Amino acid sequence: MQNGRCMSRPFKIPQSVLVVIHTPALEVLLINRADATEFWQSVTGAKDREDETFAQTARREVMEETGIDVATGKLTDWNLENVYDIYPRWLHRYGPGVTRNTEHVFGLCVPAQTPVTLNPREHTAWQWLPWRQAADRCFSPSNAEAILMLPEFIS
Repeated sequence: MQNGRCMSRPFKIPQSVLVVIHTPALEVLLINRADATEFWQSVTGAKDREDETFAQTARREVMEETGIDVATGKLTDWNLENVYDIYPRWLHRYGPGVTRNTEHVFGLCVPAQTPVTLNPREHTAWQWLPWRQAADRCFSPSNAEAILMLPEFIS
């Protein structure tokens, strides 16, 4: 152990992705966090290593959390970043003094009725909702804001 943490569980890197998964009809996939009650969100996740690109992180997190291979759709870098205070309940996952996270935003357009297979350690339920309804359901303001921007990124 070092600083009260097992060496096998390094601190999280405060750089993450937010991936808004949606259909061409603007239905948005939301998943419910396993570690919190009624915390609906899009796919999120931190880099595994400093040299992992945000696009690599997005592809990995989408697969890990939903079982969706990004190759089944179109992954788009929205070239947006959110910088926010890490929720106090999750600060222990980061190194000493780390209080803010930088989140890079992507969209992933997939065919309607794309199958979803959740990682049960991370999420307990999923649902497809019309984009405005999905934004209302999100617990995270930055996630809701990204969903509300979705129509701007449809090509």
